[in-house]
Amino acid sequence: MPCCATHSTRWFPVSDPRPFKIPQSVLVVIHTPALDVLLIDRADASGFWQSVTGSKDDEAESFEQTAVREVAEETGIDCAPGSPLHAGLKDWFLENVYDIYPRWQHRYAPGVTRNTEHVFGLCVPAGTPVLLNPREHTGYRWLPWREAADACFSPSNAEAILLLPQFAR
Repeated sequence: MPCCATHSTRWFPVSDPRPFKIPQSVLVVIHTPALDVLLIDRADASGFWQSVTGSKDDEAESFEQTAVREVAEETGIDCAPGSPLHAGLKDWFLENVYDIYPRWQHRYAPGVTRNTEHVFGLCVPAGTPVLLNPREHTGYRWLPWREAADACFSPSNAEAILLLPQFAR
């Protein structure tokens, strides 16, 4: 089967070369010791405030590796092993299973309708600099945890933030 179709003298790919997203992701609630929570505004859906989220790049990537990568990609915060902030990354050993929003369904293989999201917390000092990836997010804000939960578009994100006081002890 040919990989390309021709039109005049130009070649066009038959299908998008990007692989489908793996329906296993992380949610990382970034917070200060005072329980102020970092929320970021999605570039592809303005007004959709959320914590850091992202899917595994491959099946072999651990949830912790995914969390470290996504935090760095989306906020510029380094919490990799060996970094000063790594000790603040905590696996909450919680998972949410939810229906994938229809607006993002095309990113997944046909027939995949649900995602499993593994939850982490990351405690950072107040004033930690944030450097957003403009392709993914257009703004950020730090809010007290209850206000942050109210501002989230995602119910699973809001629920995780409401659990923050338990996990921050």
